[in-house]
Amino acid sequence: MKFSLHIPVGDVTSGQFQSMAAIDEMARALEAAGVDACWVSDHPAPDAQWLHGASTGHDTLDPFAALAFVAARSTTLLLHANVVVLPYRNPFITAKAAATLQVVSGGRFILGVGVGYQEAEFAALGVDFHRRGQLTDEALATLRAAWAGGRVDITSSTFVAANVEPRPAPDPPPPVWVGGASDRALHRAAAWDGWSPFFASVTSSNKNFAVRDVSHLREQIGRLTEMRAAARRSGPFDVCLSARIRPTAEDGSSEKLNAEVAELEACGVTWMFLDPVHPSRAAWLEAVHRFGEEVIGPARAGDRQ
Repeated sequence: MKFSLHIPVGDVTSGQFQSMAAIDEMARALEAAGVDACWVSDHPAPDAQWLHGASTGHDTLDPFAALAFVAARSTTLLLHANVVVLPYRNPFITAKAAATLQVVSGGRFILGVGVGYQEAEFAALGVDFHRRGQLTDEALATLRAAWAGGRVDITSSTFVAANVEPRPAPDPPPPVWVGGASDRALHRAAAWDGWSPFFASVTSSNKNFAVRDVSHLREQIGRLTEMRAAARRSGPFDVCLSARIRPTAEDGSSEKLNAEVAELEACGVTWMFLDPVHPSRAAWLEAVHRFGEEVIGPARAGDRQ
């Protein structure tokens, strides 16, 4: 099992996370704890009601810019965009940003992608919410072409690219992990490098994104395995799932986290992404340190046995 922890550079309310000194301290703490990757999210213009009222509401910085700063202050830490909403941007812009980060970081970027779900955010960005699935499919095709190197000729529903040549062509390109739990999301994921849904109680607003429980998870991983076998895709493939427990600086959470790691690993999950509780930078740093000692340490010891 590998682990991606949220680095809270997007937390604009406390004023403790958005400086070079803070990024340096947090990146060093993650590497010292043995954390494999850090993740940030993507919300250019989030719905204000969600931002201030929903239990999942949170601020973000631009994921590519934020992770570039983390890259400059780290050496081994992987940089995980979790997730970039593909319909929000022209796909050549996304391809350029991702390729740039992959090249300048020495190949440490992981591009998580999704279709998005906030209708107000789509409206603010001038993108048709009801065409987000089609736009996502067109963007994925464009990413593959843009990163292949050489001439690109693509006509989509929103642009015509004739004899263009995007550079750099990263070698290797960043892995692409597809979010969501709908049938279409599974088909997209099976054609790429990984699947990255989240655990949640299914509601009308998130039913196409969430994994309900471990039984549902096993079923979906089984379907992905069948899809990849039918398409004769045998390369590396990751399943990155949200943890149901948040790491804290307090005693008592690590035992439950270790049990969850074992349970999910047995299902075929290869990565977990987690959001340490962070009322302050000191609390976040302590939570990361404790997670390294009490969760990563035992997990790595088990891998060696």
